Amino acid sequence: MSLQNFPLASIQKVRTYIRNSLSTDKLEIDQGVVLIADDVPEPESIDALSGIFSFGTPSLVDTAAVRGAEKWFVSTVNPAAPLLKLPGLRLKPGFRLVSYLYRTPGHGAGIVWALPEALSTIDQLELSLKGCDRIATVPQPAGALEHFMDAIEGDRSPVSFMIASLLRRELQEFGSWGDRHSWHQHELIAEVPAHGSWQWPADPPKNLLPKVRVSDDGQAVLEFFTCCRTAPMTLYRHLDRYLAHQYRGDSLDKAVAVARSD
Repeated sequence: MSLQNFPLASIQKVRTYIRNSLSTDKLEIDQGVVLIADDVPEPESIDALSGIFSFGTPSLVDTAAVRGAEKWFVSTVNPAAPLLKLPGLRLKPGFRLVSYLYRTPGHGAGIVWALPEALSTIDQLELSLKGCDRIATVPQPAGALEHFMDAIEGDRSPVSFMIASLLRRELQEFGSWGDRHSWHQHELIAEVPAHGSWQWPADPPKNLLPKVRVSDDGQAVLEFFTCCRTAPMTLYRHLDRYLAHQYRGDSLDKAVAVARSD
C-alpha cells in the first residue's frame, strides 16, 4: 500500500495545463510539458479515508462558429489533447473522445463522449444533432460509452489518479459558461486561507495537501481541498474512490468550513 502527497504548485500546474488544452477561446493552445515533483515527504495519515467509501493533438477552435451559434454543434476541440503530455494516463486503443458545444448570449454548455474510432467521423457525429436545438437536448452519438472516463487507462500510479480526478472535473464542465461553470470557481488549496474566522462543524484537517493512497489490490482513494470564494466563502473536501482496473471514479465533495461574516 502506498500513500503519497503532492505539492500544490504541481497540481495547480496540471490543472492549468488541462484547462488551457480544453480552451474554447483560443485558436492555438500552448502545449507545455507538465511534471509532478516526486520528492514530497510521506503524509502521516489520510484521515481514515478507507471508511468514507464502501469498496464492494493540440486543440483548435473555430471561434467564429462558437460565437455565432445558438444551438448544439460538433466542437473542433480534441478532449484528449491533455493526454498528449500528462503522465500516467492514455486513451484505450480504438477509442476517441469527441465534444459538442452549445452557445447562446451569456450562457453556454458542452458535452464530452467517448466512442469507438469507427463511429467518430464528422458525418456520424452530426447525425446525433437532429432535434438538438435546445440546451437541455444534449446530443449523444451512436456507440458512445456511458462515461468518457471508461475510455481511459493508465499505469495505476498515484499521480495517474490525481490527474484523472482533475481531468474528469474539467471535462465535465467542458465548454460551460455562466451558471454551469461551478468547478471553475474552486481554487485548489494546501492550507486554510487567511480570512477572518472560519466555522468548522468538525475538527479542521491537519493536512490539506493533495494525497493519494493506492491499495495492494489496485484500488485507490484520493483527497484534496478547494476554496470556493463566491459568497459565502466555503472550503471543500474532495474524496475520490477508484476501483481496480478503471479510472471512472466515485466522488464525495463536501463543504467542511464556511467563512463567518462579522
